[in-house]
Amino acid sequence: MRPAPAAQPLVPAPDIPVPPPRAPPYRTVMIETPRDESTPSPKLSTPLEQGSPSSRTLWRPTGPEELALVAASGWRAWPPRLPDQPIFYPVLNEDYAIRIARDWNVPASGIGHVTRFEVEADFLDRYPVRQAGGRTILELWVPAEELEEFNRHIVGRIELVHSFHPPQP
Repeated sequence: MRPAPAAQPLVPAPDIPVPPPRAPPYRTVMIETPRDESTPSPKLSTPLEQGSPSSRTLWRPTGPEELALVAASGWRAWPPRLPDQPIFYPVLNEDYAIRIARDWNVPASGIGHVTRFEVEADFLDRYPVRQAGGRTILELWVPAEELEEFNRHIVGRIELVHSFHPPQP
């Protein structure tokens, strides 16, 4: 398991143009302290969170460059992986995505985002759930060469649900 940088106070990010959320509207909640990994996430009800009867909800922590490419796609696709990124890994719960965006993306990029999206449930069956740490640290590993096909199975739009900035001096 990777050591996490020290947690810092959160500052809301500036407005980023995003598509309107699906009904019911969702609100952004900034979590100030990380959840203990031994405590189950309230968002994780099954190994793959149920979105609708035919889809599952996934989360993706991301930095500003990747988010700009998602926006350029009309919020419908993830960009191709870079040569040093052989795996695309969406995560299975919001809490884990928040921790990565806040504790890794903010120090690395100056801002961290969390996105939420739905993928056809039958398609996701091909990817085993990977535990990357504690019992709520769950991911899917999608090989880079399968990302274009993965994108074709996204249901609706990718939604920006959280943004984190470092504290201002």
